[in-house]
Amino acid sequence: MKKDDKFILFLKDTMKTIVIYFVAIVLITQFVVRPFRVEGESMLPTIRDSEMGFSNILGVTFGGINRFDVVIVYIEASNKYLVKRVVGLPNETVEYRNDKLYIDGEEVEESFLDMAYVASMTDDHNTFFTTDFGPVVLGEDQYFLMGDNRVRSSDSRVYGPFDKSQIKSKNGFVFFPLNRIRFLGGDS
Repeated sequence: MKKDDKFILFLKDTMKTIVIYFVAIVLITQFVVRPFRVEGESMLPTIRDSEMGFSNILGVTFGGINRFDVVIVYIEASNKYLVKRVVGLPNETVEYRNDKLYIDGEEVEESFLDMAYVASMTDDHNTFFTTDFGPVVLGEDQYFLMGDNRVRSSDSRVYGPFDKSQIKSKNGFVFFPLNRIRFLGGDS
């Protein structure tokens, strides 16, 4: 085989490999996992500013959306993705009174909240962690989403309920920074 033929064969193999990897990456990020990077403090202390990870697209499709899942939601009007937590499910009535979550009139504990962090935020701001609101009645395919850092989160209290079609993925794991690698689930 000539030197030129070997080089052309090498180029073809390299291009084929690049195309296969590109197609695989596109398919994986469109149908299996969605990469995310958090900007801001709305999910503190669960997820910190600039942390990166992957969330589970298939989990929304096959596992459904459950209360307290961490989800990636798309806001078309501003063409941006947000990371939030599911608080209210379809056909429920959501309300906060005196820093307590009520679903259909029943108090629901939010065990994922870091109470030391909540205390520090309320002491610093001399206010409730979650300002009273509601009742908000959700429709058939609507979800009420909130950031874990209620004092610094724009969420369903600002945007209103989110439709199921806007929720692109859920849970997953944080992979950067390396010293904070962990899974994100409904109770984390």
